[in-house]
Amino acid sequence: MSEGLRERKKRQTRERIQATAMRLFVERGFDKVTIAEVAAAAEVSVNTLYNYFEAKEDLVLPPDQASPQRLADIVRERGPADSPARAVLSRLRDELRDRDPKLGLTEGFGAVFEMMRNAPTLTARLEDLGRQMTDALAVLLTEETGAEPDDPEPLVVAGQIGWFHSLVFAEIGRRVTAGRSPDSIATDMLRLLDVVEEQLGARAFTYAVRDAREEHPCSE
Repeated sequence: MSEGLRERKKRQTRERIQATAMRLFVERGFDKVTIAEVAAAAEVSVNTLYNYFEAKEDLVLPPDQASPQRLADIVRERGPADSPARAVLSRLRDELRDRDPKLGLTEGFGAVFEMMRNAPTLTARLEDLGRQMTDALAVLLTEETGAEPDDPEPLVVAGQIGWFHSLVFAEIGRRVTAGRSPDSIATDMLRLLDVVEEQLGARAFTYAVRDAREEHPCSE
């Protein structure tokens, strides 16, 4: 369905608020900019801003873009004969090859990353987000494999996947801060994932392989 006028105006307002906030945060620092200042610069009321973003941190890490369900969703959508680790590895490789902005592979992201790193509430949210992703994935793996609630294997596998997923983002941040280009960073990260695949070994990439006869959940 095509986007209606009302939906388009709401999307444009949301994008304007977020873009304005990011500009101010990068220029002055996250903690030194108030919600009222963001609203005034974006030419909306504070109430309107809160209609789009429930918290100040959401302006930088919107829940729909930084979802605790990211890893679980990738695994849930995997195809037949695919394992959870393989699905996440493949998604990361695709995003790196596409220079996906969600990985920070855009010119100028270094300043954004520095702003985030200097804001304690944002770094805390990022750390919590990583834990939530791993926890949600562990729950899904437990359900899919029929493991007992106290079986540690789903948690360990989810932890391994969460580790290399977080490692990619951490290494991108380190290289962005050093002024490396998106293309060179993507090349480095693809090599890193090759090493991850070699080091984790076959067991990690054969755990919970989806039966090829199983109907793909997204095919309905």
